Amino acid sequence: MLGIGGWGSSGSTGSPGPAVHGLDLLGAALALASALPLLLRRSAPLAAYVLTSAASVALVELGYSLDAPIAQLVAVYTLAGTFDGEQQRRRRWPVMAAAAVFIPLTAGVYAGRGDGVRDALPAMVGWALVFVGLWIAGEPGRWRRWAAILAAAVFIPGTVASYAARDADAGVVVPAMASWALVFSGVWIAGDRARYRRRRLAELQERAERAERDAERDRRLAAAEERTRIARELHDSAGHAINVILVQAGAARLLHDRDPARSRQAVEVIEDVARATLTEIGHLVLALREDQGIQPPAPVEPAAFEELLERHRDNGLTIAADVHGSREALPGSVAWAAYRILQEALTNAARHGPGNAEVVLAFGTEAVEVTVTNPALAPAAAPASGGHGIIGMRERALLLGGTLHAQATGAGFRLHARLPKRREAA
Repeated sequence: MLGIGGWGSSGSTGSPGPAVHGLDLLGAALALASALPLLLRRSAPLAAYVLTSAASVALVELGYSLDAPIAQLVAVYTLAGTFDGEQQRRRRWPVMAAAAVFIPLTAGVYAGRGDGVRDALPAMVGWALVFVGLWIAGEPGRWRRWAAILAAAVFIPGTVASYAARDADAGVVVPAMASWALVFSGVWIAGDRARYRRRRLAELQERAERAERDAERDRRLAAAEERTRIARELHDSAGHAINVILVQAGAARLLHDRDPARSRQAVEVIEDVARATLTEIGHLVLALREDQGIQPPAPVEPAAFEELLERHRDNGLTIAADVHGSREALPGSVAWAAYRILQEALTNAARHGPGNAEVVLAFGTEAVEVTVTNPALAPAAAPASGGHGIIGMRERALLLGGTLHAQATGAGFRLHARLPKRREAA
């Protein structure tokens, strides 16, 4: 009980002066009141300081002995330390307010004991030095060192002069000076630690905010990449299907009266394409719902490419194909990219050309090459280089470290893609 430790009886001072009350119920209650608020110093430091100050003032005013208001010192130290991490304005005013009450209270204690000014001067200057330490120890900047030096330059000569005027010997002066130096050093070290802690917390907060910004940026990039993949898959799937349905629907309409059998065949093609497209889109939606990313089943066998050519022939596109090279299974990502590029190129040939295309599929040991040419492409119908289909095909090639070139030629339009089976070094 630090507050009780500062309270004593009339015989504790040994100094002449006004009568001082001995221990009684009121004095004990006030002593407890000056100490118990320290239990709240962590959760409510300002309230603890106010309560301990009020109890200490009451002790002095009622004539009880208060040798040293220790509880107040603990309370104000906690108060200053609590506000140390806040803005500078907020941490200065509590210390200033505490000093405005604490130092006069100390003077009142000495006056109540009948001591003169020169007896009270060392304690007054010492407590002032404590508050100076509380104020400047946690401050950043070089000036705090000079403030500490200036405070010591004022305190040491003043205290020595005060003791000299009282004819005190070295046995009194040296311990007193040592005790005040110890108090100030402790305050300084605590403030310095608080300053270091504040800087460290600021660094950790900045690091956490930077990590959060980086994570948010990565989330946005991942979302953008996922949207791009979704758009590419939907364009290739739905775009191809819609084009086939459009061609077959027109054929069914034209053949409805003169060739009902071929008209029904066109309608069946429409049904098959729509069913296959719904299955493919369902797989895409399921993959996204299960947070697996877009991982469609890749047609890894080269025979799947020949089946794609046959389907387009069935849909009315005349294709001259040259398929050669290794017949071994392809890596999934390479097979899917090559399949989609060929599908999109044939769809463009059917949509923009007169109905015929030349295809070269080369399954090499190092790479797969896809070449599609529309020999008689009408210039006005050529797909723009900025079309979504060509952009999607080029993205597929680049993701694998490959290349894709699509350009109009003198006789039509030519697309060439090279997809390495292993990603090539840049």
